[in-house]
Amino acid sequence: MDAATLTYDTLRFGEFEDFPDTPEPVWILGKEYSALTEREQLLSDVASRLWFTYRKNFPPIGGTGPTSDTGWGCMLRCGQMILAEALMCRHLGRDWRWARGRRQREEYVSILNAFIDKKDSYYSIHQIAQMGVGEGKPIGQWYGPNTVAQVLKKLAVFDTWSRLAVHVAMDNTVIIEEIKRLCMPWLDIGDREEAGELNGCLEGACALVEEETALWKPLVLLIPLRLGLSDINEAYIDTLKQCFMLPQSLGVIGGKPNSAHYFIGYVGEELIYLDPHTTQPAVEPSEDGQVPDETYHCQHPPCRMHICELDPSIAAGFFCRTEDEFDDWCMRIRGLSCKRGGLPMFELVDSQPTHMVSVDALNLTPDFSDSDRLERFFDSEDEEFEILSL
Repeated sequence: MDAATLTYDTLRFGEFEDFPDTPEPVWILGKEYSALTEREQLLSDVASRLWFTYRKNFPPIGGTGPTSDTGWGCMLRCGQMILAEALMCRHLGRDWRWARGRRQREEYVSILNAFIDKKDSYYSIHQIAQMGVGEGKPIGQWYGPNTVAQVLKKLAVFDTWSRLAVHVAMDNTVIIEEIKRLCMPWLDIGDREEAGELNGCLEGACALVEEETALWKPLVLLIPLRLGLSDINEAYIDTLKQCFMLPQSLGVIGGKPNSAHYFIGYVGEELIYLDPHTTQPAVEPSEDGQVPDETYHCQHPPCRMHICELDPSIAAGFFCRTEDEFDDWCMRIRGLSCKRGGLPMFELVDSQPTHMVSVDALNLTPDFSDSDRLERFFDSEDEEFEILSL
């Protein structure tokens, strides 16, 4: 585990490698930038993402557990970052930007408070670590991308303010009907004409409610994938890059063995990522709920690594605030599948294939202790891959 515990505590921000001057386009979560003419906007976008790192001296997890996640919490922090990006898009919009020292909007403060390192925050390290026990991960053990996705799905149920529908697509397959039933459980998806009429009838009513998403629970779609055996299959590289170009992109969680990163974009053959391997003191909100937030934003140039160094076990994330955004995502994904020169990373289908058994449809939680339905096929400290037992 020595490699996993390396931090940047001894480095100063000025010692980080500057972002390169390159004519190649830079993509950050669906936004395109020029490093030559839009460097300030590019770095502002990166700095506006919530950056969660190792922390120390927080209240013991479970009352008697660890008070720091250094060395084991990097994937949990990456899970926090990808979900925080969804919440930012949900409540603030993708174009919102953070500025140092500015009094922040209430929505931003509420989002940040949901991740503070204490037991009663929705998505704290405490909640994720304790919920992970049900996924077969003792507190203090390293997670893989699929485990953290399953835990986030369970925790989102308690976040009634955000009202998210978190779906984890298993077996490399995204089922459109399954997602629409999740996001619109009050509608009969089998009759889309009736659904259209219902939407039309309620158009006036929707104008009276605060949320424009009254008929659609905003979707966080997490897709655990394995893009090779020990190394990433180069046939997937172009498709992976194109995912960062989609406006619905939440990025990718993954990294190197035992060292997780949150990937937010790419330039050329390099992935751009936020690295959680910095140990910082835990932060306590003030009495008015405001949070000293400078340590939650990466204010040095983002890290980069060659895409071929990526461990093949990842989870890609997407956010669709409305049904139209989800339909647009489906259209774009199908467009990617039609392009030559790359392999699709997952399959998009209208309805559930007959050979698949849906965990959601059976109202089962994806707990790997249920050996009758789920089997852990391949799991080690540096790789994780789960499949449905058929």
